[in-house]
Amino acid sequence: MSDFMTAKISYSDVEVGTELPAQTFPVTRDTLVRYAGASGDFNPIHWNEKFAKQVGLPDVIAHGMFTMAEAIRVVTDWTGDPGAVVEYGVRFTKPVVVPNDDQGAVIEVAGKVAAKLDDNTVRVDLTATCAGQKVLGMSRAVVRLA
Repeated sequence: MSDFMTAKISYSDVEVGTELPAQTFPVTRDTLVRYAGASGDFNPIHWNEKFAKQVGLPDVIAHGMFTMAEAIRVVTDWTGDPGAVVEYGVRFTKPVVVPNDDQGAVIEVAGKVAAKLDDNTVRVDLTATCAGQKVLGMSRAVVRLA
């Protein structure tokens, strides 16, 4: 048995328009503190409400790279292999505002196969929203399938 994972989704089993299972990702202040520690990004806009408001933000916001990472989980969970992602890019359109309450925020992510490419690859377009607002634009991944 190989030590390498391979995508569990077959190229021949998907068509343009195939929808990936949508997911929701809760984000709390605790999540942001943990991410700051793991990433080394301690910018106070991600944990200090007073500072975030002083610089014109509505409240503390999630790290852009955290939001991007949560969104791609829809693709990696679908393929069963994080290494199947060949390319991934997004445009940050709106911040994920994380209030200091028991709920925090929720990032909702849906994905759809937008194009079948060469070499068993497909382009997946992702839609990531929070509180009804699109938080990532042009969120696209190229994925190599089995």
